[in-house]
Amino acid sequence: MEKVYDHKIQYYETDKMQITHHSNYIRFMEEARMSFLDKHGYGYERMEREGVISPLVEIKCKYKKPTTFGDTIEIFVDTTDLTPVKLTISYIMKVNDEIVCTGESVHCFLSRDGKVLSLKKIYPELYEIFYQMIKKNEVA
Repeated sequence: MEKVYDHKIQYYETDKMQITHHSNYIRFMEEARMSFLDKHGYGYERMEREGVISPLVEIKCKYKKPTTFGDTIEIFVDTTDLTPVKLTISYIMKVNDEIVCTGESVHCFLSRDGKVLSLKKIYPELYEIFYQMIKKNEVA
């Protein structure tokens, strides 16, 4: 897994008990996913400019340990499943090397008019990046 993002917990992200509200972890995953794609040269801005949207179709989040105001969460991201039309991304969130949350998101690829697109056909370079990451994980 590749570390792609750090998020410092802000006061407004906590509840009355000063614990990070559970809904924010989904946002943190999105922030990390955006950073991950940008890092590989295929951010949402580029894809949308070229006519591809990538909506979320499934999300999972497992909370292991609470975080609080001032904590910095390191977010690690990896691709774990890939088809020409769907991508699965996994997340591990850590504070001080301790896992606080794990998650997974599944995304499909659509044209602006809502038709399913083949990432392998439209963005073969990006498809190959994700494919190589998955192959690397299978060997490890």
